[in-house]
Amino acid sequence: MRSSQAIQAIKERISIVDLVRRYVDLKGNGQHYVAPCPFHQETKPSFSVNAEKGFFYCFGCQASGDIFEFYSRINGVDFAESLAQLASEAGISIEYEGRDKKGSQHDKNASARQLMLAMHEAAGRYFCSALAGEKGQACRAYIRQRGISPEIVAHFGLGWAPGGWRNLADALRALGYGPDQACEAGLLAKSSGGVCYDRFRGRLIFPIKSLSGQIVAFGGRIIEDCDEAKYINSSDTPIYRKKEHIYGLAQARRGISSKGFAILTEGYMDVLTLHQYGYDNGIGVLGTALTPEQIRRISGFTSRIVLVFDGDGAGRKAALRSCAMLLARGLACPVVHLPDGEDIDSFLKAGGRDAFDQLCKSAPEGLRYCVGALSAFAPREAVEWVKNFLADVQVPELASPYASQFAQLLGISESALRSGLSPHDKSWDKNSGGTLHNIENMRDVQIMIFAIRYPERMNDLRDLGADLALKSAAARNLWAILEQYGAQEAFYHLNERQKNFWRTHRGPGSAPLTNADQELVCLKLELEKFYEAARKASLSAAIAENAGGDFAADLEYLRALQETTGGKNE
Repeated sequence: MRSSQAIQAIKERISIVDLVRRYVDLKGNGQHYVAPCPFHQETKPSFSVNAEKGFFYCFGCQASGDIFEFYSRINGVDFAESLAQLASEAGISIEYEGRDKKGSQHDKNASARQLMLAMHEAAGRYFCSALAGEKGQACRAYIRQRGISPEIVAHFGLGWAPGGWRNLADALRALGYGPDQACEAGLLAKSSGGVCYDRFRGRLIFPIKSLSGQIVAFGGRIIEDCDEAKYINSSDTPIYRKKEHIYGLAQARRGISSKGFAILTEGYMDVLTLHQYGYDNGIGVLGTALTPEQIRRISGFTSRIVLVFDGDGAGRKAALRSCAMLLARGLACPVVHLPDGEDIDSFLKAGGRDAFDQLCKSAPEGLRYCVGALSAFAPREAVEWVKNFLADVQVPELASPYASQFAQLLGISESALRSGLSPHDKSWDKNSGGTLHNIENMRDVQIMIFAIRYPERMNDLRDLGADLALKSAAARNLWAILEQYGAQEAFYHLNERQKNFWRTHRGPGSAPLTNADQELVCLKLELEKFYEAARKASLSAAIAENAGGDFAADLEYLRALQETTGGKNE
């Protein structure tokens, strides 16, 4: 079925109550259920699910939406991925436009992904079995020496890749998976001569899971001193892109939600140690510098990320870069630097939770940390760094206060930081996508309120020329999304500000959606006033000369005029 039909069919087949119960301990009966909110730290049951309307709402953080919004938010995935995963669960096949080409290719890709996921699950079972067997004795000894408990081993699904070149390849072949398939999935590697062999050999294995709990990749650590790299990771595949994933996020998301923040560190063993000591909100990057994609995934669970880095020069450089990226996206990010020569494992073993908690409490907030790091720069370099940072800020409202705080804390001229930039500079607003927080034109607001309340009646609005009357980029951006995706799907493609606008005028507290015709009549009167005024404006003077008071003819002429003037209607 088409995606718009699939949305409704999924809602009919999967109860929002049943879905939410997978993640939240709901209490209640009938149509109304409550629980502490999984999206912010609290103990009171401010999170409510209405089974009849298929809608959730939190009175604390105002998170709200339907089954797709909940699934996307709790799993940190976008709407397209949520739709695909829930459709698969509901047994629904989604049709795409241009079915012969795009649809058939989508089916092939989906089939290939399912095959790769199945192979990774099989590989995970093999590695776990190898760890528990005779060949895993040395690895089990290493795990005990590192102080990792059996509970943590089981929780993270740790395994062992025995030495040898074809152990996993033979195990997969016995299950019917060919070597070329396993190479494409990233489980085997291929020599220059075309021979497939085990990528992971003689290594402690760390399964990397998606937020839905499926194994999508592996990391491996050597346990004996040798010339090989200490860590290796799966290469990118159709089911795994390293820059998008966070190690341990699948296991830590409940801890992050309950504690209200995440602890982000650098390696697999660091994450295991954090969880070993009760920090079940610990997560790690996958052998790379922090990426925008990883930040977007983490920020689906929390707006506060505690960074834990080594105290050496490389750690400080990584901390400054990570801080800038997180602050630019409006996230809080205290920075914990471990003493020189210490890692999380050694520090926690020596000092325990009390020492680590004290280190976290004394950690400077991200902006102050950046200022401290910049104090070692030459003044000119510091100013240049701050200018570049301000140009990357993705929340326009934060750019001005950031500039003021940097100027005050660094003791430099605020005008020097602002030179070459303005609130209207494209670099300050390049990622805003057009938001609705600053629409001054009341007519735009009235049009978009009706469009949000009755997106199925966009054609009626077009017939009235409402699209031509829109002046602000924010309103035109929202209109384009509604037109492109339609009434059923548009909400899932909005940014957070646009979603808030939608909730305000279409959510539980909005007016009933029962008076569309009358609301449209009122809007038509406003638009007729607009076009009457347009006749008197210089841009629309041609309308008065070429049309005789016929609203439909005037509208057709104005539409043509708009096209010839590049879409400007102001």
